[in-house]
Amino acid sequence: MTQPQQLREAILAAPLETSNFGEIPQPGTLYLPPSHLKALRLDAHIVVGGRGVGKSFWTAALQSEPLRHQLGTVSSELQGIEVFAGFSSAEAIDSYPNGDVFVTLFAENGDPYDLWRAVVLRWVARRTGEDIPIESWQSTVRWLKSNPEAAARLMQRQRDWRGLILFDALDRTSSEWQRMDEIVRGLLRTILWLKTFPGLYAKIFLREDQAERTVFNFPDASKLTATKAELTWARHDLHGLLWQRLINAPDIYGERMRNICPSVELGDVWRVAQDMKSESEAQKKAFETLAGPWMGRDKRRGVPYTWSVGHLADGRGQTSPRSFLAAIRQAAEDSTERHSQHDYALHFESIKRGIQKASEIRVQEIAEDYPWVPDVLSALSGMNVPVEFESVKKKWEEQFPSGPQSISSTRLPAQHIASGWDGMREDLRRLGLLENKKDGRIDMPDLYRVGFGLGRKGGVKPRN
Repeated sequence: MTQPQQLREAILAAPLETSNFGEIPQPGTLYLPPSHLKALRLDAHIVVGGRGVGKSFWTAALQSEPLRHQLGTVSSELQGIEVFAGFSSAEAIDSYPNGDVFVTLFAENGDPYDLWRAVVLRWVARRTGEDIPIESWQSTVRWLKSNPEAAARLMQRQRDWRGLILFDALDRTSSEWQRMDEIVRGLLRTILWLKTFPGLYAKIFLREDQAERTVFNFPDASKLTATKAELTWARHDLHGLLWQRLINAPDIYGERMRNICPSVELGDVWRVAQDMKSESEAQKKAFETLAGPWMGRDKRRGVPYTWSVGHLADGRGQTSPRSFLAAIRQAAEDSTERHSQHDYALHFESIKRGIQKASEIRVQEIAEDYPWVPDVLSALSGMNVPVEFESVKKKWEEQFPSGPQSISSTRLPAQHIASGWDGMREDLRRLGLLENKKDGRIDMPDLYRVGFGLGRKGGVKPRN
């Protein structure tokens, strides 16, 4: 077996999957970009990020004491803290309400602020051995409202422990924007209330579109917005994460990768060396060992190290780890099937097909978050970008003659639909699906363009 074939096997054996459904991540997958350090600090109450950038990963990782211990070397304040989930993608009805409970709450004209405080009270009561009503969430809320002094004493009691409560996947609380705004606003007010009790901390992971709405319209909200941190990934961070996953592939596969990636052994896991965490010559050379120097026969086609990340960016220039790792894995599979005798583990045409696969995955994710988006953008299939907005608008008018209001959505419809097609364009731009060129034309990043079937001169072709 040649070295490229061995490296392909190692890539396919590595833990490159990043989707998280509440399970604790494997220790070897933990990678902390410098930009995320602020987000993990206890005084960062609001953490904002798009799909696939690590919100659910950090929610799960922070609940693991061994993983927090790994983080402790760079964030010592996480040492000795107890972490609890106040809401996440995993159902846990005894710990926090689900979407149906919020539906009942609104039907009874309840206030989400009270329900979120009930979540905190259950957490503190359980930890301190205090008995409060927990037969239903309504019973806990009734107790809170009818016994305010007892609730206050419970929260003010001296504690010999410190706690952090996490809130993630808040889009699952409601399928309507107005109600979700009320729910998130109530949670933010609860966090402000929690800040008055020493030793208790909270962290809310929000999507960008949630954070851009009116959820901060309440007194003293600036005390929370001042702590806001964003989860972003620079190109060298993505490559650092890739190598962190590759060197921790099982058995001989990880050893093969460690032979070309400087690394350090820490207990049962391996860590990439400091040189591999920055856009260094070592990082560039390591990826060149996998993918070669060019995206074709010569330098005119671009360099794989930069090309692979740049063609996965959204309209805001952000590339998510999920898209990047999915593209690399698909490139390894395709190289095995189509280019098994190639001089490098990743053939440049296979990297392009990896972009196609990552785009398909991203389109599926967008459809889950915003069911109206596929209808709107699929209407543009076959067009080439950049393109004049009038041509885009004409396509939409042909497909939806009754206007954007006729586009059905089971959850979270377009936010500016009342402004017609201009409002639809603005919503797509905010989500990073469209870009406005300086000359006024509309462009679409390859991450979405390929999956929705649009073309670009000289660009990655959509799959047939």
